[in-house]
Amino acid sequence: MERGEDVKAAIYARVSTEDQDPGNQVRDLEAWAVRRGCEILEVYQEAESAWRQGHQHELSRLLTDAERGRFDVVLVWALDRMSREGPLRVLQLVERLRRSGVQLLSYQEPWTEAPGELGDLLYAVVGWVARWESQRRSERTKAGQARAKAQGKQIGRPFGSKDSKKRRRRTRREMRLERG
Repeated sequence: MERGEDVKAAIYARVSTEDQDPGNQVRDLEAWAVRRGCEILEVYQEAESAWRQGHQHELSRLLTDAERGRFDVVLVWALDRMSREGPLRVLQLVERLRRSGVQLLSYQEPWTEAPGELGDLLYAVVGWVARWESQRRSERTKAGQARAKAQGKQIGRPFGSKDSKKRRRRTRREMRLERG
């Protein structure tokens, strides 16, 4: 992507929980887009895990909009914001965007702008690292829970408690769209 051209951009920001704010990512990405001369057409934000497909509704919407040719580039804070499912999933996302004529650029990984085959290797490595970090975090969490349980502490919500708000179920159509 050449700087200074009239480039249409989308921003994708993801945090893992509703307690976190994707606004920090969005602010930096908006400033980056302005410095690059990009016109931001849409900001896709969500608070969902990047571990399992089908939960990232905004990512599904972004991919659909990319296939419709709405923008030329997707800006992300870091590639692990797209997925933590491993190298194959990251490569699938990058390739799906490429087929739509959309480039994926990462603020934290400037090599995403480099042309050639080396990029695919680096995407795979970053995907592997993201999955590995997620698994390690999960192991630490489980170890902490086991330690707390051994000390007699309550793990999870108390018996008989209920969700404070009703959970939304996905429709069959939404599930089909998520599968791509």
